[in-house]
Amino acid sequence: MLEEVLTHLKLRPGARIIDATLDGGGHTTAILERSAPDGRVLGIDRDPNLVTAVRSTLAAEFDSGRLLLASGSFQALTRIAAARHFEPVDGILFDLGLSSYHLDVSSRGFSFMRDEPLDMRFDPSDATIETAADLVRRLSAEELASIFRSYGEERFSGRIANRIVAQRERAPLTTSGQLFEVIAEAVPARERWRAGRSAARIFQALRIAVNDELEAVSEALPQAVSLLAPGGRLVVITFHSLEDRIVKQFLVAEKGAGRMHIITKHVLRASEAEIESNPRAASAKLRVAEKK
Repeated sequence: MLEEVLTHLKLRPGARIIDATLDGGGHTTAILERSAPDGRVLGIDRDPNLVTAVRSTLAAEFDSGRLLLASGSFQALTRIAAARHFEPVDGILFDLGLSSYHLDVSSRGFSFMRDEPLDMRFDPSDATIETAADLVRRLSAEELASIFRSYGEERFSGRIANRIVAQRERAPLTTSGQLFEVIAEAVPARERWRAGRSAARIFQALRIAVNDELEAVSEALPQAVSLLAPGGRLVVITFHSLEDRIVKQFLVAEKGAGRMHIITKHVLRASEAEIESNPRAASAKLRVAEKK
């Protein structure tokens, strides 16, 4: 939804924009182009590997000072912006969820389509964060089932959690392939042909739990509003209902408090053409609000 993002940010020369989810730098690149010659972007990402890659691909913009980069969670948005004297700003973008890099390249077990170490941390260098393997090893069946229900909305949460606990008594689950096998075995026989659907929800739930994603969003949104200049835009793309509910409720509350004006009366979705070229965009929802 690149064009929608660029349009709703109301970009102009000299604009100061925070890309709170830098990823591969696609949004940042386009924002720098649209805000030329003197627009600036502060790009933030939890994954230091992505920050390093963008610094290389956008070296000219980084060296010129138009691009500032920070490795860290957007939970620390105000601190990161203040440390770089990058406030107030004209727009802030959150493109939430999982990136194609993490699914296809990172080798951290985000996908059950290949057998990889069951890690799922966005920042693999942060030893203070438990991996997905740590969670399935340590948590009780009741705790695992709660995560699967709350973050994955999986109807076979209890069966899958119990099977995980039974399996780990025989041998630890350390790879995404091993976890998928347990999930497939736990799903009722009549449903086993579509075990991938349950696996997708379980993997999503573990990823959210590992990275504390929903709490991060809840903490970052008020910080974003505080950083925006009057007339500044907050643009948020979500990919599942739990994130979108947090964003929607936050914007409604901010509107009620008289701080924000909601621009998108109805959530915006990717076009059919974009979904055809990028099937992962099918679940994307875009919401925009402007600071009064």
